[in-house]
Amino acid sequence: MPVPLSLLEELARIPDPRSRRGIRHPLSAILGLTVLAMLTGCKSYTAIAQFGRDKGFALAAALGFRRGRTPTKSRLSTLFRRLDIAAFEATLSRWIASRLGNPDGLHICIDGKTLRGSRDGDVPGCHLVAAYAPAVQAVLAQLRVDATTNEHKAALELLGIVPIKGCIFSGDAALCQRDFCDKIIDGGGDYILTVKGNQPSLALDIAAGLAFEDQKRRQAAAFPPLHRGAAARRQRGV
Repeated sequence: MPVPLSLLEELARIPDPRSRRGIRHPLSAILGLTVLAMLTGCKSYTAIAQFGRDKGFALAAALGFRRGRTPTKSRLSTLFRRLDIAAFEATLSRWIASRLGNPDGLHICIDGKTLRGSRDGDVPGCHLVAAYAPAVQAVLAQLRVDATTNEHKAALELLGIVPIKGCIFSGDAALCQRDFCDKIIDGGGDYILTVKGNQPSLALDIAAGLAFEDQKRRQAAAFPPLHRGAAARRQRGV
């Protein structure tokens, strides 16, 4: 079982993109404030900055702000435009994974969505493929893809980040691919996937198999073993 990690200690490992000269706030403190604010429902730089001001000196000191003041909207915006987002997300994924405990039976949903509000005119929106654990209401990892046609490739990469052994993965028809399933089984996990028209022969095989099992159950219900035995004895004149 993994040892739970400290969020602030893990955030301190992220490379600071700012010049050392003139730094007012520790990077780990800013990122810690951002994570905490977003967990409470803040979704914008304005909301995060207001959250820090509302909580005041006590929270600022606990997060490691040296001056007792949290950053403004403009400072947050400037920082996150330069921050290594991949390193930030990897850190959060590592922290969440360390707090999952025994992953046996953990349900992980893998799905792709276009980020709301990311589309700008003719510029397509930002498409993300995420691994979400409903039991802990957290995204374990996510990757950006150029288009929905790359979801399969991104899902394979996600399997190299999230825990597999003992977990149950679910996904839509886009993930119903042999290499994706093989990677889960080889890692000691299991999967539940949707089968649609992109796998016509597999869909027919499943339908035929289910129909055969349904027919067997109907026959068993119509002719229980006791009745069949009694019919055989009557035929023999017993």
